[in-house]
Amino acid sequence: MPPRTVSVAIVSYNTKDKLRRCLEAISPEFEVIVVDNASADGSPEMVENDFPSVRLIKNHANRGFGAANNQAAAVATGSLILYLNSDAYAFPHAIADLAEVFEDPSVSAAGGMLLNMDGTLQTSTANRLTLWAVFCEQFWLEKLLPKVKLFSPYWNTHELVRTDGPTETPQVMGACLMTRHSHIKWDERFFLYCEDTDLCLRLSGQGKILYVPYAKFTHELGSSSKNRARAVGLYNRGKELYFEIHHGKLASAICFVIDRLGAIYRVLVWGLLTLATLGRVARFRDQLWIFSQVLTFPRLGPKLGH
Repeated sequence: MPPRTVSVAIVSYNTKDKLRRCLEAISPEFEVIVVDNASADGSPEMVENDFPSVRLIKNHANRGFGAANNQAAAVATGSLILYLNSDAYAFPHAIADLAEVFEDPSVSAAGGMLLNMDGTLQTSTANRLTLWAVFCEQFWLEKLLPKVKLFSPYWNTHELVRTDGPTETPQVMGACLMTRHSHIKWDERFFLYCEDTDLCLRLSGQGKILYVPYAKFTHELGSSSKNRARAVGLYNRGKELYFEIHHGKLASAICFVIDRLGAIYRVLVWGLLTLATLGRVARFRDQLWIFSQVLTFPRLGPKLGH
């Protein structure tokens, strides 16, 4: 694979130490672009001082994941772009292994195997997002019956990992997503969460999306989303925006209702557990507080996604 075939785009937000580890794991043959979304932890200064070959774009405000990725794509020179989270660390040859599958001109996108910090498999591929999948998620059916496909219709990584070679899937996660340097952009109406669901739906119209299990990356989940209530609220909003864009206002409204019923369900469960233990279990109290906030998280504004 010739040098500069791949540009690696990394969005950073207050993940200085993890960003360093991410950059150290990338071979110098690849162009690397870091877009910093107004970090306050010294991340941009670290990149400037310790990784002078990295192209750094410093935003004065947090523009969100999709918008920052578009900034990186606008200056990338590679024929392929790997969108990689700042808390994802490539194994040796993983980026090159992903790039090789694009020798097939029918491939539009690919993602590698993501592993948790303890080496266990992380769910990183999915089927199409449906309202039934949202219902199963919100009412814990997928957790209670993970092996029953009817009640666990969305995540499919454990099925795909049984094969050794690249396998087609409707979606790979944006934490590790390689695409051709095409005209397709991330939809900037999504601030965080579900922008990869939207992107993969559009990329599927251009070709196959592949899961490449031998291209391995370690991924620390949630590094830029330490406020759990806000993260869940943004995730719910991302789903609702996805349905509004692709299936209309009614589908979005139904998704909103399912999300809120799911929050009510969790408030009841964690509330009863808190009462039963007289408030002595911190986890129960924390979950009750989180989903009380999720329940009142604002819906989509007059401008989609805001």
